[in-house]
Amino acid sequence: MKDKSISIAIPASVVSDTPHLREKTSKVGLIGRAAAIFGVDEIIIYRDNPEFDQRGDMDLIATLLSYMETPQYLRKKLFRLSPELRYAGILPPLRTPHHPLTRRVSELKVGEYREGVVLSNTRNGAVVDIGVEKPALVPNTRLTLGRRVTVKVVVINEHLVAEIAGRQDIPNYWGYVVTRWNKSLGMLVKDRRFDVKIATSKYGASFNSLRGMICDRWREAKTVLIAFGAPSQGLHEIVKQEGLTLENIMDFVVNLVPGQKTETVRTEEALLISLAVLNMTFDA
Repeated sequence: MKDKSISIAIPASVVSDTPHLREKTSKVGLIGRAAAIFGVDEIIIYRDNPEFDQRGDMDLIATLLSYMETPQYLRKKLFRLSPELRYAGILPPLRTPHHPLTRRVSELKVGEYREGVVLSNTRNGAVVDIGVEKPALVPNTRLTLGRRVTVKVVVINEHLVAEIAGRQDIPNYWGYVVTRWNKSLGMLVKDRRFDVKIATSKYGASFNSLRGMICDRWREAKTVLIAFGAPSQGLHEIVKQEGLTLENIMDFVVNLVPGQKTETVRTEEALLISLAVLNMTFDA
């Protein structure tokens, strides 16, 4: 799954069945961990109930996921105290490559990539906090104060020198981005171009019956969307509200939990199971 961009779409109502903020935070933590484990590049939060204003839930989910994805040494600089983060302490650490445990200059290596935040601009360049005891200089560059940046360490001596890096240049998995899609799933599929679009549903065809066709499409794809339903309604019901049918807007409607013995599979459970099956199939 590493040679392509993987996006997952989750509904804004994914936390609607948990009334307390602590439980909502825990659920979002499971989603963030699953995404990181399997190298998801983008988490899209879409509106799944047109009758309600879901911006509050979208903001909560997006804030918690973004907080999780941010390296610990940058969180105080990038996030203000807010009610949404009251229980952020229970969020599990991602332990991805862009969350290094290195805290000292002596442990850095030339060529290492780090996330940082811009502290100031000087006549020599931008000064960036990269999570060690002294900041790095990005020469001959002016950057927006408080902006999060990705850098590559190029010089380590009495001064730290780094250069701006693009995520596409980094050989390791470098976390996910969070997208608030304040529109429907149908509009997401219509407005965003994905090479392969997969819907997960207990009413879909078994994965084994579609494996060959999905493999053919997957092999050539650069961008993949995997969509998940809500606690109170599946993807068929969600797109039906738009006058759409799931089979007409998605390339594959797949049951990745055949023979489930429970009435429902929670979104965070379906996410972990589905990504595990796809990872095992296409990374083998």
